[in-house]
Amino acid sequence: MPKMKTAFQNLGEFVSELDKAGELLRISAPVSRELEISRITDLASKAAGGGKALLFENVSGSTFPVLTNAFGSERRMCMALGTDCLDELGGRIGALTRTGPPKSLRDLMSLVPMGMDILKSLPRKASTAPCQEVVLRGEQIDLSTLPVLKCWPQDGGPFITLPVVFTRSLETGRRNAGMYRLQVFDRNTTGMHWHIHKDGSHYFQEYKKAGKRMPVAVAIGTDPAVTWAATAPLPQGMNEMLLAGFIRKSPVRMIRCVTIDMEVPAEAEFVLEGYVDPDELRLEGPFGDHTGYYSLVGQYPVFHITAITHRKNPIYSATLVGRPPMEDCWLAKATERLFLPLLQTIHPEVRDFWMPWEGVFHNIVVMASEKEYPGHARRLMSAVWSQGQMSFTKAVALVDADVALHPPRKVLETILDEIDLESDIYLSQGILDVLDHSAPEPLFGSKIGIDATRRLPEEGPRAPRPTIDVPGKEVIAKALAQASGLLGAFNLPSIVAKNRLLLINFNKDGKTSGKQISGELLKQAVLEPFSIFVLLDSKIDLRDYSLVLWKVFNNVDPARDILKDKGRIVIDATTKGVEDGHTRPWPNDIEMDTETVKRVEKRAKELGIEKFLAKG
Repeated sequence: MPKMKTAFQNLGEFVSELDKAGELLRISAPVSRELEISRITDLASKAAGGGKALLFENVSGSTFPVLTNAFGSERRMCMALGTDCLDELGGRIGALTRTGPPKSLRDLMSLVPMGMDILKSLPRKASTAPCQEVVLRGEQIDLSTLPVLKCWPQDGGPFITLPVVFTRSLETGRRNAGMYRLQVFDRNTTGMHWHIHKDGSHYFQEYKKAGKRMPVAVAIGTDPAVTWAATAPLPQGMNEMLLAGFIRKSPVRMIRCVTIDMEVPAEAEFVLEGYVDPDELRLEGPFGDHTGYYSLVGQYPVFHITAITHRKNPIYSATLVGRPPMEDCWLAKATERLFLPLLQTIHPEVRDFWMPWEGVFHNIVVMASEKEYPGHARRLMSAVWSQGQMSFTKAVALVDADVALHPPRKVLETILDEIDLESDIYLSQGILDVLDHSAPEPLFGSKIGIDATRRLPEEGPRAPRPTIDVPGKEVIAKALAQASGLLGAFNLPSIVAKNRLLLINFNKDGKTSGKQISGELLKQAVLEPFSIFVLLDSKIDLRDYSLVLWKVFNNVDPARDILKDKGRIVIDATTKGVEDGHTRPWPNDIEMDTETVKRVEKRAKELGIEKFLAKG
């Protein structure tokens, strides 16, 4: 792999580099911003190696090209951040966190280069900017001229999906750059979908308390380091532009907006300027979200646009989210690798951590740690659930420091071979991500900790699991039928572990709860060889293990949906309803409509995406 470029000043430079590296597919055939671009992007995201970055040069109803999937592979993510390896960049960030006070003149002199790096990373003020080559105000403002995508069939409208949203604290004056989707309502207003735990929302509450309008600026199409920094889970008040400058080894040039008192990256492609009125809310959504489900309709603030500025020949940058793997998985992978050293400054016993894509970043984290004393694993679980944005994590699984967190199958086998299902599963309660749909109540619910570390002498040995031969498929089918006529197909994953798995399709009838079925399953004596049963909806392909894990990580409230009895458990990963005690709306899975799928497939050769279809 060629040496990576260390800094991109703007999106155009990154696109040129992608083109030179053979990582860009230019699509000159006409495409619709409504669903077609999404379908093509989804195919590319799920193709081998993350497909290609896509530049749609002929978008119906707009003069601007659209870029998608630019970050959608390990190579492109490394290119974006100017590194050959994400862990290498993480080490550079970690060096900052490990720096202690100098004890000698030599120590002091060794800090000079690092101090210079930080000084060079500070954002700089610009007097002129490419992002203001074209300025539109008043009646000239018309969001319909931008190629904003309608991503999925049930979306409430077109959404700006890769915006860097700039806000400023009314109390401290500190600037924040976050990424919050914007649903286009009309020619000059959008939704502002910031969640309650985001800095933008915190600042919004300050303006609401003061009864003042909140100035907001949105940059679309920033350089890759700025885009990633806006997604990074930094502590409240930290400057994302400083982080972007440190990654780029070059300061981010900032320019004052033309209608509001806010600064934005001078090299952005588009900028939307305006304000949010704290007393105005509007229904926003639904939206096909990164969880793979539609997030529900809700009341959110309204962003009023007072100016649109852009380059003379801008590129509109967008992303598509949905069931993983997709482009945002690689943005999250960068966060995982770059934030490991920061996590280790707080918890030095952690050797590595991994957020499986199927857990959509907030539903499970696996940690390899050095166990030092009895109960250390549970202490670390509790610490994770109280640590910044990791507090939203629903499940934490701990393994020993010498366990490599790849490949995924080996990690799963290690956990299943080690744990005692009676004593190594720990239930707790706490805050949940706003997108978690499986808890009985929004924003708060149960969590699960799994201790798969080796026992210390003081902790006593695990109970032995008797080795019993697995019965034949006919015997299993008969036992399932005796448990319930609602149980259908089943699958025995070929995982070599002490605790054996049995996956089962549950044909829900709207009357029978998962807990009832679970109790009957555990009564079947011939099924004793299986430690773990997983119930999945009838349409789930039990051979698609990525799909199975996605359902398990997203559809389970641990306290309600896991039945444990004498060292064996049943996990109900089905869609929940009132029969299960779940009265909240359950979101739909994201799926593209058949008409769009067929239309894109028919044009595959014209679009140049035959290879993606073969993998899709």
